[in-house]
Amino acid sequence: MSRPPEPEPEQADRPRAAPDSLTILSFVLLGVLAVLLLWPILSGGPAPSPYLVAGLLLARLGLQVLRSRRDGRLRRPSAWALDLIVIGLIFWVASQQPAR
Repeated sequence: MSRPPEPEPEQADRPRAAPDSLTILSFVLLGVLAVLLLWPILSGGPAPSPYLVAGLLLARLGLQVLRSRRDGRLRRPSAWALDLIVIGLIFWVASQQPAR
């Protein structure tokens, strides 16, 4: 007589996998962006360069694409398109500012 299959352990019973290096780097980039954008609010200092912010967002987008090549569940082309629109708007606004 065959044995019935064992039930899958519940989500809470499974050990949580550690994030990979690309995920950690993506979170680090988000942290740097948060500090860059919050620092002027907290200290009253000058705002960061829009080119720096857009460049960091572009680097993070590149990391997201690399992560999706390793794991197909991370493919979100509509989110990438929205990110590219935001980055393009940042570059456009930066180019419209008068030189200081």
